Amino acid sequence: MSFNDIVGVLNDLIWSNYLVWLCLGAGVFFSLIMFFPQVRLIKDMVKQLFTDNSSENGVSSFQSFAMALGGRVGTGNIAGVATAIGFGGPGAIFWMWTIAFLGAGSAYIEAALAQVYKVEMDGEFRGGPSFYIEKGLGQKWYAVLFAVSAIISCGFFLPGVQANSIATAMDTAFSIPAPVTGGIVAALLGLIIFGGVKRIGKAAEVIVPFMAIAYIIVAVIIIILNISQIPSIFALIFSHALSAKAATGAVIGQAIMWGVKRGIYSNEAGQGTGPMAAGAAEVTHPAKQGLVQAFSVYVDTLFVCSATAFMILITGMYNIYDAAGNVLVENIPGVTPGPAFTQMALDSFMPGLGKGFVAIALFFFAFTTLMAYYYYAESNVAYIFRNSKNHKLIFNIARIALLVMTFVGAINSAGAVWALGDVGVGLMAWLNIVAILLLTKIGVATLRDFEAQKKLGMNPVFNPEKLGIKNADLWMKNLKKNEATAQRQVQEQAEKKEAKKNKVA
Repeated sequence: MSFNDIVGVLNDLIWSNYLVWLCLGAGVFFSLIMFFPQVRLIKDMVKQLFTDNSSENGVSSFQSFAMALGGRVGTGNIAGVATAIGFGGPGAIFWMWTIAFLGAGSAYIEAALAQVYKVEMDGEFRGGPSFYIEKGLGQKWYAVLFAVSAIISCGFFLPGVQANSIATAMDTAFSIPAPVTGGIVAALLGLIIFGGVKRIGKAAEVIVPFMAIAYIIVAVIIIILNISQIPSIFALIFSHALSAKAATGAVIGQAIMWGVKRGIYSNEAGQGTGPMAAGAAEVTHPAKQGLVQAFSVYVDTLFVCSATAFMILITGMYNIYDAAGNVLVENIPGVTPGPAFTQMALDSFMPGLGKGFVAIALFFFAFTTLMAYYYYAESNVAYIFRNSKNHKLIFNIARIALLVMTFVGAINSAGAVWALGDVGVGLMAWLNIVAILLLTKIGVATLRDFEAQKKLGMNPVFNPEKLGIKNADLWMKNLKKNEATAQRQVQEQAEKKEAKKNKVA
């Protein structure tokens, strides 16, 4: 049995229907038990984004949002959406939307838990599944298992997907050889990740908004120019998502499988990576970062992924294949699912420019994801080797390993790297979703406490002892500082309102 065959068997085993329904079921459960905060608290989600609370130890809410969004907005938004359509039909987009809406509930829980059980290491905040599994569930072996899976996935499996998509797009648009692209990406990435979490946060807060806004603007222009087609596109998506057998011949199971698989790959809800960025934030209450991370799922899928999907479907630049690889719909002969769908879609509107624009957008999308992957790998290396005197050396080894895998991924075949990426995502999702389900009570308690304090007109401050939450030592240590910060924020908001009032007068 070849290496690719082994990866294929692992992929089929991990990404069985059980994982698909676990992801959907967890999203439904968390949404119901918290009364759909992804709808009720959208105003708070946006507000928390712009609450500046960074410090020497932690990044601001917006920087954490940008780091997590940098991880979410990547190859999955361009190549992943195209792959979902290519193997699941247009109906897969409906299921990407579904897992994003429901996954926002899962994203809240995992991010809030990351905050509850975060720790301070080498002057920086660290958090994530490994920390809340050990401190919340008291299961060290389980925590180590997740940490190892995250290091393997984020350090070795997933970087290749991003680098390969960049190399493929650059070759298609500019005929740049993959080894050259791989070398340049690895070199630029090295300059940033050797600067630590603060540099990653600062780079992300500049790059992520720029790349996402530019991409969405182009998509909106295309949609406006073809506004008459939008009703038929929605009809196409819904009919293929909900019928037992779509007109293309792609069964509904494929639409669900590929929509959920690529949706989770893109927005990372429940995967366990988002909470690692969430744990780095400086906030006065875990719920604040939970809401911020829930909002990032919306931005990733409902905005960026939808932009890609509409461009591809409006132009008809896609093919559809069944599970056996047989062609069901062939609009662009010989083109396999991937960034080429998106490039050809834009090129039909911007002849000679579309392929280049997508290649550049994909570079920024995937590059920020690579930054996030390193941080995720580093967080788990830090967890495992937190008591080692040589952990800084180990960090450098991890950095070099990721840079090597980035280059290797760029020159490898797309099928192999995507299959490895799916194995990594699926493995982390299994371990993390089970953990957050077991910690539901604590996750939900953070939201209820946040809303209770808001109703009293307070700027919420987290006191774990009042909620009966144990092992949240850092919060008790910083309680007085957080109370002072919350009072300062209230005063600053009052001053801004007064200044605005005087300006109007």
